[in-house]
Amino acid sequence: MSLWAAPVAAHDLTITRVVAVIKADGTFLIDMRVNVDALALGLPSSVHADVTAPLFEEMTPEELAEAVERAHRTILHRVHIRFDGEKVVPIVTFPEREHPLSAPGTEPLVLGQTALLIGRYPKDADEFTFGVSRAFGALQLTIFDETNASGTKYVLGVGEDAPPFRLHQPVAEKQGFAFGRYLLLGFEHILPRGLDHILFVLGLYLLSTRLRPLLVQITCFTVAHSVTLALSMTGVASLPSGVVEPLIAVSIAYVAIENVIVTEMKPWRPVVVFLFGLLHGMGFAGVLHNLGLPEGQFVPALVGFNLGVECGQLAVVLGAFLVLGWFRKRKWYRNGIVRPLSVAIALVGMYWAVQRVGLIP
Repeated sequence: MSLWAAPVAAHDLTITRVVAVIKADGTFLIDMRVNVDALALGLPSSVHADVTAPLFEEMTPEELAEAVERAHRTILHRVHIRFDGEKVVPIVTFPEREHPLSAPGTEPLVLGQTALLIGRYPKDADEFTFGVSRAFGALQLTIFDETNASGTKYVLGVGEDAPPFRLHQPVAEKQGFAFGRYLLLGFEHILPRGLDHILFVLGLYLLSTRLRPLLVQITCFTVAHSVTLALSMTGVASLPSGVVEPLIAVSIAYVAIENVIVTEMKPWRPVVVFLFGLLHGMGFAGVLHNLGLPEGQFVPALVGFNLGVECGQLAVVLGAFLVLGWFRKRKWYRNGIVRPLSVAIALVGMYWAVQRVGLIP
């Protein structure tokens, strides 16, 4: 899909929300909130309704039935439900197919946003395990055991199965588990899903042919977004996403445009980078609010996510150095690499800024 085909959110980390209820009568019910239209068409779950709806309109009844069957097959093949290690095949339905719901301000999906999985499990089972393939993105999983009113919540990385849930007894998530999972989620938010943050970090990299100016910029950015991430998650300070997202796009365009105009870091550059870092931190907080933080694990989850973001940013810098570092001392480096790349980044940033304020679809 083209970069321009659909609106690009600054924090488009695909999250599949799942609630699994283990019932006392030997049955289970699993509610998955997914883009069923995308599953039926074999497209990424982040695709927008304005892309999928026209495809459904062109379908014959037979083609629509085949698309629905494809969604069923995808669920059955890529969702893993096990009791004591044995796979259980559920019945899959799409209850919103006839009357799909949609969030305010969004186009309604044709097949809805819910997949309902129902089945039976061995009553003497001791463990329940759930997981999905990488096609479903990151996973927010809530498990509730009706037999003793116990439950837990997991946030899992892409393609990662939840640890076995012990049935018939309370379960508490360990601090190390929360830290590790949120570390992975923070990294994934930069690589591969944080295209806007990748472009911003590349903009910082391109201006500096020496290590010290680059470290100054990265440090200012890191300190700033760490502060606002913590303040936003504790409710001390925040801004609406409708304000934050366009300004993040502006920050991308600004650093790229400055790269074209100036040849070295000016005294105001670290200050500007710090201010933009404050905005990016609020953007990171939006992701964490969507994911949710496990009860009693606020600090390890927050620290893990922030550290994961830092690792992702360092990976971007390292990748840029490995690709472009060989040419940094060439006379043609600025005119042949820095300026063309900066112009391209600036154009993308300006396009996103206009798009995110709703001036273009």
